[in-house]
Amino acid sequence: MFVTDIRKEFYDVVVNQRVALLVSSDIDALCACKILQALFHCDQVQYTLVPVTGWQDLETAFLEHKEQFSYFLLINCGANVDLLETLQPDDDSVFFICDTHRPVDVVNVYNDTQIKLLIKQDDDLGVPAYDDIFRDEEEEEEGEDSGNESDGGSEPSGKRRRFDEGALERRIERQRERRSWEARRREILFEYEQYEYHGTSSAMVLFELAWVMTKDTKDMLWWAIIGLVDQWVHDKITHMKYVTDVAKLQRHVSRHNHHNEDEENSLSIDCMRISFEYDLRLALYQHWSLYESICNSCYTSSCFKLWSMHGQKKLQEFLADMGLPLKQVRQKFSSMDMSIKENLREVIEESSSKYGMRDIRIQTFGVHFGFKNKFLASDVVHGAAALLENVEKDESGSDNFIKALDCLSRSNIDRLHRGIDLAKKKLMAIQQTVASCICTNLILSQGPFLYCYLMEGTPDVRLFSKPMALLLLSKYLLKAFVRSTRNKRCRLLPLVMAAPLDVEKGTVIVLGIPPESETSDKKNFFGRAFEKAAESTSSRTLHDNFDMSIIELKMEDRSKFLDALVTLLS
Repeated sequence: MFVTDIRKEFYDVVVNQRVALLVSSDIDALCACKILQALFHCDQVQYTLVPVTGWQDLETAFLEHKEQFSYFLLINCGANVDLLETLQPDDDSVFFICDTHRPVDVVNVYNDTQIKLLIKQDDDLGVPAYDDIFRDEEEEEEGEDSGNESDGGSEPSGKRRRFDEGALERRIERQRERRSWEARRREILFEYEQYEYHGTSSAMVLFELAWVMTKDTKDMLWWAIIGLVDQWVHDKITHMKYVTDVAKLQRHVSRHNHHNEDEENSLSIDCMRISFEYDLRLALYQHWSLYESICNSCYTSSCFKLWSMHGQKKLQEFLADMGLPLKQVRQKFSSMDMSIKENLREVIEESSSKYGMRDIRIQTFGVHFGFKNKFLASDVVHGAAALLENVEKDESGSDNFIKALDCLSRSNIDRLHRGIDLAKKKLMAIQQTVASCICTNLILSQGPFLYCYLMEGTPDVRLFSKPMALLLLSKYLLKAFVRSTRNKRCRLLPLVMAAPLDVEKGTVIVLGIPPESETSDKKNFFGRAFEKAAESTSSRTLHDNFDMSIIELKMEDRSKFLDALVTLLS
């Protein structure tokens, strides 16, 4: 059931209870969690936080906590499956679900006792009508029973036969109607469920709750911004949706800045100022050198085709056109001459349009902590994601989760800087892998889709056993491939990417993304396709990720699974 008044139907219900928070491992979920933690801290709500990375984790966490808790809040998980069927809870368990995954499972939508959906209704959800997908079985049985009754043999046999024939015809008609209704139901559900996509950021939904309760702070607003920018960085929402949501948050930024003008004028050492800005699509450039940022940002790297000699030459021309000395461009951004930094954005924009990069600017937000620390929202997304999926030390997923959660607090700037350093390594690894895949022709056309498999032994391959890192690599690779291929048909194809997951178990991680296009609606059909391909070939797969388009697959079943996928999508 959709919650219409989030304060009354959710917050006022849990404020005097103990709540289990089950939080997915993505940056938007972490931000939503931070907002909720701040609200719970205000009202002294008791809660237990449990990170969950997939469906198995979710089931385990529920089993461990179902005796102590009646109220569960699921962040960025649980909406797109029949949750009661999955978890088999007792009747007194209530689930509040704040999830960006779409489509929402119809059973969750129409369960009005145990499932409460904290999901924005103004997202275009397209949920089928109740009568189109559910039938009242009792009425049908009653109809059948009344047709079967006879008057105990008192009627003449001819009349009884006519009566029986009439009942039989009615029953046949009912069965025909039922079959027709079921066929229509399958059609409606297929149309509704075939594509996977994302709705409004969970951090934004929970920030609006804080705002309605007049308990919103600048920190909460900043987390809502990071949640939205996470959706943009990981390419989960359309450009139109991003711009619309940016405008909503911009109004809150203006409101907060207006309220706090006195505080800003005092410029205290720990003051916080959020600003809306048009900034460059250059990853982490304020914490790197401009040269390295241009080389390792998806947008500029694929525009220049930096994996080729011609692309490298073009980049040198671009730098010369801007009139920036190489010495300045190659040193850390913070050490560049102030005279260059002041006009840098304008200079880059002007030269970019000559080189076909007309949309190098993007609407975003920045934050100043005190005098020294300035971050763009995308810097924080990259830093937190790198901490969340850190493979450098053999730490548990929950350790990484806590570190990523901590780096979102302004009291933990050092941890965020550590995340940004890891993110630079990750972006460099992605660019090197993209260049290597394109130069060695590792991207193959399978007919209805492109396919790329990272071999065991590829540099940094361990990094790409993690979903967010593999997703970024796939998006970058597809964009670069579309730029470099002469085959026009290949430009319209989606990509299936596979990388080694666990060598000892012999498993690979497989991910599918929709075709690269500026006007793409970001709807992904691979979730359902993967399920069908695995079913038809009895491939040993594990569909454990909250994103249906990411699965685990046994290495030996890879070729038959791919063959089935080709047949299915042809």
